[in-house]
Amino acid sequence: MPQYDYLVVGAGLTGAVFAHEAKRAGKRCLVIDRRPHIAGNVYTEKVEGINVHKYGAHIFHTSLKDVWDYVNRFAEFNNYVNSPVAYYKGEVYNMPFNMNTFAKMWPGVVTPAQARAKIDEQIAAEGITEPKNLEEQALSLVGRDIFEKLVKGYTEKQWGRDCKDLPASIIKRLPVRLTYDNNYFNDRYQGIPMGGYTKMVERMLEGTEVRLGVEYADLAAEQPNIAARTVYCGPIDAFFGFKLGELEYRSLRFESELLDEENHQGVAVVNYNEREVPYTRIIEHKHFEFGLDENGNPLPKTVITREYPADWKPGDEPYYPVNDERNEKLYQAYRELADQEGDVVFAGRLGGYKYYDMDKAIAAAFDVVRAELGVEPCA
Repeated sequence: MPQYDYLVVGAGLTGAVFAHEAKRAGKRCLVIDRRPHIAGNVYTEKVEGINVHKYGAHIFHTSLKDVWDYVNRFAEFNNYVNSPVAYYKGEVYNMPFNMNTFAKMWPGVVTPAQARAKIDEQIAAEGITEPKNLEEQALSLVGRDIFEKLVKGYTEKQWGRDCKDLPASIIKRLPVRLTYDNNYFNDRYQGIPMGGYTKMVERMLEGTEVRLGVEYADLAAEQPNIAARTVYCGPIDAFFGFKLGELEYRSLRFESELLDEENHQGVAVVNYNEREVPYTRIIEHKHFEFGLDENGNPLPKTVITREYPADWKPGDEPYYPVNDERNEKLYQAYRELADQEGDVVFAGRLGGYKYYDMDKAIAAAFDVVRAELGVEPCA
């Protein structure tokens, strides 16, 4: 007789949503995670009163009202709007590409019509009709100036390869906004959970048994019948012992520093677009919550994190699936094996070898809840 109805592998957003709904449906549920903490990659830890995003900046944004209503059951969100800037050889530009960007880049260009004409002129000068690589694709979309200053270096660092050696398919479009609006996202809802993401996930998992620092393979070997069903949010290839080969990822490396100053860069996110600068961006975490502690008092110190893209090897933290032909074919082979696992549901970005924004991860978890539990998670 299984001890639990469900074993949930992974205490990130997907696992927490499912576990919460399983408990609400009267199911006995155990959540495990190999890390020493809950909340997966959205984990935040407090340093000098600052909620530090341990695994990179996470700004919640969505146009899905059911998802927005759901997360607001577990946290109060502030009105943070993501407006990063890009640094290139002593020049600072607003992101995403908008009229503030173009007016700075091309003095005298102040109207949408002038900006559009300038971009079209540069696109025409390239004469590219069938882009053969990422560089040609970007040039055919935004022209030389924007590509050189705001796309090339950042992209090459992110992927660890020259833009000429990357497929054109990586960039489907480059958004050009002909408005003076620095809001990075177009979504209707946006913000940061006050008190941090960890507190939000804690509330999702209230009343559910959670065991941290537990490897799924070890638990499955020791207690193979611990649960009637498993919701597995770990890497799909690891579940099968990598017997068909290893799926590839891009990884990240973070270096954080506590500074004895009140305001280091004046904004939460600064992108560094020169190839010669080894990191892609610096995050100053306190700006996600306007430099204030939970009582509304100014924080005297600050924490910055430099983010370095990294090649991935087994054992490293997997962040971005490399969805090329080789990996997609391998994933489909693992998917066929997964479909034969009658009592295991593969979920989340690692279980599905797919990158998700936070809101899409929650929406996908809703689908698992409906299929498994037959309930509406937003009810």
